[in-house]
Amino acid sequence: MKMLVRPNEFGIFADISRNVKTNSLFVAKFFGKEHNHVLRDIENLECSEEFKLSNFGQITYKDSRGRKQRCCEMTKNGFMFLALGYTGKKAAYIREDYIRRFDEMERFISTLNVVKDDFSVLTDGIRAVYGDDAPQYVYSNENNLLNSIITGASTKKFRELHNIPKGESIRPYLTAQQLDVLDKLQKVDTGLLLSTPDYKTRKRLLQEYYDKLQSAKSDCA
Repeated sequence: MKMLVRPNEFGIFADISRNVKTNSLFVAKFFGKEHNHVLRDIENLECSEEFKLSNFGQITYKDSRGRKQRCCEMTKNGFMFLALGYTGKKAAYIREDYIRRFDEMERFISTLNVVKDDFSVLTDGIRAVYGDDAPQYVYSNENNLLNSIITGASTKKFRELHNIPKGESIRPYLTAQQLDVLDKLQKVDTGLLLSTPDYKTRKRLLQEYYDKLQSAKSDCA
C-alpha cells in the first residue's frame, strides 16, 4: 500500500489520500493485548455498519514466517471507538497519548497541504518568468534549491539518507518545523523570481533569510 507519510512509532501514518490511520497490530502492541483479541474486539463493536465501513478496513501483512495474516486499519474515530472499551489507568494514558499523536499527524498533513498549495503559486511564478514552455529542469532546480536550504543536503543525498524511492517527494519526510520554514521560503522565492531572476543571487538571499529565521528561533529559545 502506498503511503504519503510512513508510520511513526505509534503506527500512525497517512495514506496516499491523506487519511490519517493506524492499525490493529500497533493497538495490540501498545495496549498489551493479543492481536487476534483486538481483531475480535473490532468485529464485536456495537456500532453501525456504516461507521465500521467508514473507519475500519481489512488488510493483510506477512508475519515473521512469511505467512499472510489478517490486520485491520482504522481512522482516528475508529481507534477512539475501539479504545474506549479498554479500561484502566494505563489504558487511559495510552488512549490519550494516541489521540495526541493522531492530532499531531493531522496538523502535519494540514501543513503539508499548505506547502503544496504554495508551491503551485511558486510554479506560476516560474512560468511568469520563463514562459509556459519553461524546461522541467527549471522547476527541479527551484525545488532542489529550497530543499537543500531546509535540509542542508541535496535532494538526492536526502533521499539516500532516508531510503526514499526516486520520484517520491521528500516533503512528507520533513519535520513540521522544516515544513513551516519551507512554506515561508516558497513565498519569498515567489517574489524573488520576479524581482531577482539571477539564480545565484536568489540562492544567496534565500539562504540569508533562512539564517535569520534560525537565528530568531534561537534567540526565542
